[in-house]
Amino acid sequence: MKKILKYLDCAEKCICGTGFILLVILVLLSAILRFFRVSMSWNIDLAMLLLAWTSFLGADIAWRSGQLIGIDILTRHFPIKVQKVLSLIIYSIIFVLTCAICVYGARLVWVERLRTYQSMPIPYSVVTLSLVVATFSMSVSTIGKIKNVIVSLKNNEDFAEAEK
Repeated sequence: MKKILKYLDCAEKCICGTGFILLVILVLLSAILRFFRVSMSWNIDLAMLLLAWTSFLGADIAWRSGQLIGIDILTRHFPIKVQKVLSLIIYSIIFVLTCAICVYGARLVWVERLRTYQSMPIPYSVVTLSLVVATFSMSVSTIGKIKNVIVSLKNNEDFAEAEK
């Protein structure tokens, strides 16, 4: 299972990086062509699609690797056991919310399946699908974080090791 998750993590990073590079190229190309009074409306639509995918996948990558900003000015003064319990509660809330966003996002994908971009024959559901994919992946990552906290509670490990 760890090998599959590692492969999916690598694939997600490659997709996100490639999408970001293409996004930059498309926006730069659009700006250059606009300077020469050449309009390419599909360019901006495709850039917005790539922006949605790269931002949501990037958020998932940051969540999984622990790179999201956290505010622990109050909780870092609590005992380790209390920090772990609070962390477990917060991760549980995050898990419920990501599952809810995934379910309602999937419904939105179904609703948006017939609506297409004006300049491209791509349905809006492709953009909305990025939310579903990212929140599903965040849910899986959150399960791993919950498992690590529970294991550290049982083994009385240091809290910093449980977060990894």
